[in-house]
Amino acid sequence: MIGVTADNKLKRLIVVGDKVLVKPKNPADKTNTGLYLPPTVTEKEEVQSGYIIKVGPGYPLPQQSEDEPWKETEEKVKYMPLQAQEGDLAIYLQRHAIEVMYEGERYVILPQASILMLERFEDLG
Repeated sequence: MIGVTADNKLKRLIVVGDKVLVKPKNPADKTNTGLYLPPTVTEKEEVQSGYIIKVGPGYPLPQQSEDEPWKETEEKVKYMPLQAQEGDLAIYLQRHAIEVMYEGERYVILPQASILMLERFEDLG
């Protein structure tokens, strides 16, 4: 068995369906005017952001049978891939997020439909 290290500990996780695993950014504990906010206020914010760590395979597509319906066939599920990609910054609705702890780290799992906007950091030039 391979040991779990900081580099490979998340490789064992498999995200299913249209879900994404997000590492939330630390919310600002201070407003623009300089007021310090308690953690309970920042946790209740409706819109949050974080970096996408893993994505599921996507939305399952219905299988189209071109063969005779009584013949037994091996079912292979096909998926429509998600728009979200690993490394994107996601702006998402907090009320749809499920918080999980894994290996001492805080993550959230949410459906792609809860993501309002993505910021992709790729070289365009």
